[in-house]
Order: sequence, then C-alpha cells, then structure tokens
Amino acid sequence: MNTELTITTERIDDFPLLLATMQRLGLPEILDRHLKRHGLHQGLSWGWIGSIWLAHILSQGDHRKLPVQAWMRQAQETIVRITGLPGLSELDFTDDRLTKLLERLSNPLTWREIEQALGQSLIRVYELMPQRIRLDATTVSGYHTGTASELLQFGHSKDDPGLRQVKVMMATLDPLGMPLATEVVAGNQADDGGILSVV
Repeated sequence: MNTELTITTERIDDFPLLLATMQRLGLPEILDRHLKRHGLHQGLSWGWIGSIWLAHILSQGDHRKLPVQAWMRQAQETIVRITGLPGLSELDFTDDRLTKLLERLSNPLTWREIEQALGQSLIRVYELMPQRIRLDATTVSGYHTGTASELLQFGHSKDDPGLRQVKVMMATLDPLGMPLATEVVAGNQADDGGILSVV
C-alpha cells in the first residue's frame, strides 16, 4: 500500500522565540483587555494580531504592513503550533486590518494603559539581604573616529592603546551576579567613577 507523504516547508527564523516570549509576558491578553473587539469583528483578536505582527517586525526588521500577509501565509503552520490558534488566517493580516489596529493603538490613553499593564508583568521587586557587592570594570574598544566631546576616547588600554574605547563599570550583587548599577564613561576617564557613590 502506497501512502502519499505531504511535506510542508516553512522558514521560521527567530519568530517562534519572539512569540513564546510575548506569550510568557501575557502580551496578547493585555492587548485584548485594552483593545475591545467590535461586535462584528471576526477572526483573531487584536491581541493576537498585534503580537504576531510585532514578532514579524522584530524577526524580519520590516515595519511595513504590506509584506505581513505573505509572510503569514508561509509561516502559518508554525504559528498555529506555537500559539494553538486553530482559526488562524492570512486574512487577519491584511492592510486594512493592521491599519485598524494601529488606529486603536494610537490613542494615548489606551497606549498608557497597555504600557502600565505590561510593566506590571515585567518589573520584579526582591527583598534581598546583600552581604557583598562586586564592582567590576571593563573596556570596549573599536575602530572609531570621533571628537573630544564624544564617548569613545583614547585612554589607558591593556588591549590596544591605538583604539578609542569606552569604560563600562558595573556593581553586582554576589553571589547572584544581579546588576545593581551600571555606568558607561569615556575611555580617557578612570574606572573608579561615580558608580561607587551609587552603591
């Protein structure tokens, strides 16, 4: 008995990771809570349209509305498997549907509420009992041109004194390595700057 095998090939790039991160942050639910659906709205909710479109923008580096529908067509099976959305259709990503989403997001009050709700799921507060704080400094150098007023400057360098550099100072909480404060200074400054007064 011969069975015909159907193979679907989709280019996935990094958007599965982006979509999974947005799901973990609760972005689709937050958008849905603040972007109410019209009674006649069919298809995906605004939260899922916005999240999938944002994954497209970040993955493809293209904010235009026009290519989204074609991209959706070639990545549809992967998106369905990641999101579990059975009724996914490329028609949810037409120019006019994306324009309506942008119009809803352009309301300053709505945007502020979305940012506030998203911030609540991102910010964590810890009650820590620090015993030790580690101060560390490193230099980052490169082949840059510049003036005396710019951040990249010539300074004492263990790598190559002929390259401009910046110095990055960081205070971290031991043993977690949790960053407490970071300061970036010009390469011609000492690495014992103002970060010590912060800590």
